[in-house]
Amino acid sequence: MCHDHDSRPPAPPRTGDVAERGVLTLTSADGTDFSAAYAAPAAEARVGVVILPDVRGLHPYYVALAERFAEAGTVAVAFDYFGRTAGVCGDPGTRDEDFDWQAHIPQTTPEGIDADLSAAVEYLRGRTSADLPVITVGFCFGGSHSWRQSGGTLDLAGCAGFYGRPSMVGDAASRAHLPTVMLIAGADKATPVEDQLALADTMRAAGADVDAVVYDGAPHSFFDRAFDEWAEACAGAWEHVLALTDRVASR
Repeated sequence: MCHDHDSRPPAPPRTGDVAERGVLTLTSADGTDFSAAYAAPAAEARVGVVILPDVRGLHPYYVALAERFAEAGTVAVAFDYFGRTAGVCGDPGTRDEDFDWQAHIPQTTPEGIDADLSAAVEYLRGRTSADLPVITVGFCFGGSHSWRQSGGTLDLAGCAGFYGRPSMVGDAASRAHLPTVMLIAGADKATPVEDQLALADTMRAAGADVDAVVYDGAPHSFFDRAFDEWAEACAGAWEHVLALTDRVASR
């Protein structure tokens, strides 16, 4: 399991006022309605972030993470994967703790995820500017699909992922070309560190600039404000992700 229903993300190293936050429904190009959370900083955002959650879809951790990114100066959307099979989230706009994600995850497809991701990017640019650079940040299942974007064709400026699985990136690794950040838990029992580092090498060989960081001893899901013993790792992970946002914003 990745982040549970009570998990919350750690605070970013730089903070500002959040001008807007809330949950909403977006529509994919194929007509699918899906749930999302949006947050925007008070200052003008120079970069956007689309958050790809873990297997449980849009739950409170990722709503809070969108707000944390807004505090850090980016405009952010986190989206749910299950509009096609479970409909939009009920009140309060997120998946319940007892949501049967195990039944719905096998029904997701890379094509469906990319279609919803594209709609999220379009929404961010519609709220800001048509040329807003956008990166993806994903976790576990979402981390894998975020890394996959490095070898994809969507209009993105970079991608970052926590706790991803190289097998889910697949052939996209050999086409990687976007700046990529890999945040790797050194004690991750779900995916061996060596496999993730091998993926980084494959992506570099394809031409991507890959920033792969291993946090020795850190468990899967270490990016949690409740894990005091991993506070330094959390701070380091924020720095690497925000370095990517700064990089694409300055292009």
